[in-house]
Amino acid sequence: MDTLSKETRYLRAKEKVQAEKGFYSNLTAYCIIIPMLAIFNYTTTGFVWVIFPAMGWGLGVVLHGMQVFGYNPFLGKNWEEKRLKEYMSKEG
Repeated sequence: MDTLSKETRYLRAKEKVQAEKGFYSNLTAYCIIIPMLAIFNYTTTGFVWVIFPAMGWGLGVVLHGMQVFGYNPFLGKNWEEKRLKEYMSKEG
């Protein structure tokens, strides 16, 4: 039983590490590509169109980070656990 628990914890930890790795890859790509687009934008046109991909992708990066690191300003910390305990106490 203890081995299964360790394996389960290992798999969950591995999933979290993979999610963080994906977030950091996304953030790194954003930090490289958006400045390149900005340079291209400023050297070719007078219209500042780079703001649109920067804001759109930036919002995606922020939401990705919130999901990966478990930040949810609407439901608060440990909301899911509290609700599970509440429902379990009502049934039992």
